[in-house]
Amino acid sequence: MWQAVPEFLRQLNTSAVEFFGFNIPVELNPIRFSSWMGGDRDGNPFVTAAVTRQVLQLARWKAASLFLTDIQALADEFSVVKCTDEFRIKYGNHLEPYRTVVKELRSKLTMTLAYYDDLLASRPPRASANEIITHDTQLWEPLYDCYQSLQACGMRIIANGLLLDCLRHIRCFGVTLSRLDIRQESTRYTDAVAEMTRYIGLGDYSQWSESDKQAFLIHELSSRRPLLPRDWQPSVETQEILDTCKVIAEQPKGVISCYIISMAKTAFDVLAVHLLLKESGVAYHLPVVPLFETLEDLNASEQVMKALFNIGWYRGVINNKQMVMIGYSDSAKDAGMMAASWAQYRSQEALANLCDNLNIELTLFHGRGGTIGRGGAPAHAALLSQPPRSLKNGLRVTEQGEMIRFKLGLPAVAIGSLDLYTSAILEANLLPPPEPKGQWRALMDELSISSCEIYRNVVRGEKDFVPYFRAATPEQELSKLPLGSRLAKRNPNGGVESLRAIPWIFAWMQNRLMLPAWLGAGAALRRAIEDGNGDVIEEMCKTWSFFSTRIGMLEMVFSKTDTWLSEHYDQHLVKPELWYLGEALRQQLTQDIQTVLSLSHEDQLMSDLPWIAESIALRNVYTDPLNLLQVELLRRLRANPEHSNPDVEQALMITITGVAAGMRNTG
Repeated sequence: MWQAVPEFLRQLNTSAVEFFGFNIPVELNPIRFSSWMGGDRDGNPFVTAAVTRQVLQLARWKAASLFLTDIQALADEFSVVKCTDEFRIKYGNHLEPYRTVVKELRSKLTMTLAYYDDLLASRPPRASANEIITHDTQLWEPLYDCYQSLQACGMRIIANGLLLDCLRHIRCFGVTLSRLDIRQESTRYTDAVAEMTRYIGLGDYSQWSESDKQAFLIHELSSRRPLLPRDWQPSVETQEILDTCKVIAEQPKGVISCYIISMAKTAFDVLAVHLLLKESGVAYHLPVVPLFETLEDLNASEQVMKALFNIGWYRGVINNKQMVMIGYSDSAKDAGMMAASWAQYRSQEALANLCDNLNIELTLFHGRGGTIGRGGAPAHAALLSQPPRSLKNGLRVTEQGEMIRFKLGLPAVAIGSLDLYTSAILEANLLPPPEPKGQWRALMDELSISSCEIYRNVVRGEKDFVPYFRAATPEQELSKLPLGSRLAKRNPNGGVESLRAIPWIFAWMQNRLMLPAWLGAGAALRRAIEDGNGDVIEEMCKTWSFFSTRIGMLEMVFSKTDTWLSEHYDQHLVKPELWYLGEALRQQLTQDIQTVLSLSHEDQLMSDLPWIAESIALRNVYTDPLNLLQVELLRRLRANPEHSNPDVEQALMITITGVAAGMRNTG
């Protein structure tokens, strides 16, 4: 990414000059990177305040190292003697004015590197904080002065070479390398505030009415006195939340990009985080971002945000800017792909309309995973299928897991990915997709209800589903393997509903049934066609990008399924009395494939994208043997669970990783 960003912006600028006759301003950067590695503690007990602080220090250390390489290259290049009078007055009368400025930055960056080296090694720093570079402006101002002076002196080629790349590194990455998101689950804040109110004698906040909660939170947020008593010793869980907020308070504004509340359900979830940040000494406004994940929460998102915007204190602090995160993974796990997709669309549309009416700039944060079941799709197609006006204030989107490597792992690939995102944003705003017709909306409502019912009847209603799932997939073994950053379940004693979205998708991908990505969708479509809605569905496929993208994703998923392999897993790993369930699911899959083929009027999946179909077929040659080997390894491990062979476990991990790489559909 360090190499790709300046090259991408150079290409973007070339297009702007060619087609519109203007240069992109040097100080403008349309791309920023954030991360939640080291900040996302939702369900991960190992992400603590100390880890977050260490990650922030490590990022600054790495940024100093990268900028030091940039500056060294500039020092080697800057033998130019001519500069403007303004530059000479500001930086002194030197024979090589630019090299002098750059060498001073090199010295400061060297000290910065040593400073964070010492902190990370738990040594007393050799340099003081005022001797190092801690803010972007300390790099930007002298280098931008160099740039302007070189331009004014007619040395545009030098100015627009390595120096311009370095300036764009500063704008995109900054001295913190990336901004950090903090994320935690909503009930943790309710519990923390309730613990506070019980201690100071106000009662149990978690049991209060909505009006009492709102009155208390607004009163405390508006108050100048502290709420927390100095001698209070909270529980370990609450202390961890407060310590995290104190780490945020230590950072300059902009280092922490936002505070995300997963499983957000009410306006009070947002206000409670603001209160905890205030009590911990965060002196600036930090965006607090509700993440709406389940079907119910997506449907309620407009009402939750409307309640927030009706609070005078809240409107005063957000400066008419709001970010909302849309969850793809848990909504699909909760209701199936078709119902979740429609709920996500309607939520975004409602939020965009609400914020337009209130003159609030809305940025939608798309929490997509790599798989179809977690919102994954080709970036360009996925963005063009969003509701009209939902991208007018830009886009925030996650790239997770192995998709980081697939999309950003090489400079040329990263440039292509940035190209796709940029072109999709431009196209979505300049040539927005059509508003869905009333007839389309009504049919989507029907498809959503029908597909959700079919999905839940299997996942929740089928009495043998959980034992079948755990036998027919390597779900239980996944928890033993280092494949994710968090525990497999939010609640270790729960069933499928408590399973995280990644292992849920991952397990079904391994046995090649890909259940979460299609269950309910094809059957609902077939019902609608049988009810006489075939012509409307045909029209939606041809003229509505949202719907055609969903059908295209179903085709891709179906291309990666393999009923023979799924049956092989059943026969060798599942008790015979549960085989009926696998047979029913495979029969459903076959019928759904025929339904989708009838919509495309083709006899082969993905006939309009033959190169992707060929790629999948080619990978299957390598993944099929891995699947067969995995079945045998699972059988051996389960035959003797008390005395598992570490070599067999290691071999199983390799098969899981290999199948995941071949499917490119893990999450």
